[in-house]
Amino acid sequence: MTSTLKSVYHLTSFSWYVLIVKSLADKDGEELPPGIFVYGGPWKYLTFLNLLLQMSFFGLAAVTDLQPEEKSQSTLHRCKDLLFAVFAFPVGMFVVLLFWTIFAYDRELVYPANIDTFFPPWINHAMHTFVLPILLGEVLVQPHIYPPTKHALAALGLVGLSYLFWIIWVYLSVGIWVYPLLGHFSTIGLVGFFFFNMSVVTLLYVLGDKLNSHLWGKRQFYYTNPSSHTPFGPLSFSVFLCVSFR
Repeated sequence: MTSTLKSVYHLTSFSWYVLIVKSLADKDGEELPPGIFVYGGPWKYLTFLNLLLQMSFFGLAAVTDLQPEEKSQSTLHRCKDLLFAVFAFPVGMFVVLLFWTIFAYDRELVYPANIDTFFPPWINHAMHTFVLPILLGEVLVQPHIYPPTKHALAALGLVGLSYLFWIIWVYLSVGIWVYPLLGHFSTIGLVGFFFFNMSVVTLLYVLGDKLNSHLWGKRQFYYTNPSSHTPFGPLSFSVFLCVSFR
């Protein structure tokens, strides 16, 4: 894949997500279906957070494409690879797979029919379908650096717990579950559902790692310090992790 095609892919994907987010922002002020944006607005929906995640990744990828080849181990490149490997790929794939699985069973549990009057079908597919092929395209475009699995899963687990606490806080504050499905679970059921979801995300992380390894080989999987020639250090859940490898 030439650098030009890679740059075009990243810029096109970034522009696509900007268009989607802008289209959603333009809905502000329109008459909303009951309860859809009560407390927290769109920030309580994993779908919306995922759109921001994908937009951030492809925006960062487009910026790193501007750097010369000899800076392929720069801080920006490390951040880009970590963002894709640990968050963008597994979370994006999870949103698509879980949404359409529940939608096929009973759409009212995740995307009630009255939302169709607010979000046209193309936005629904932009949020819940096209994410998957765009991510698979990124896997084909270039290799990505994967951190040690235990550190990546620790970061994913922390993000998962944070989101769980957030949606529980929304429920305790206004008495409305972010997704109607959650109202059908007992407390134990919610815990079980959370661990099931985290298991799926874990498998998707491993899938991304395996695809990357199969397509690009293992030789590109670690940044090394020229003096030590050792893999980078532990993953820290902040931007600081991008500059702390050794």
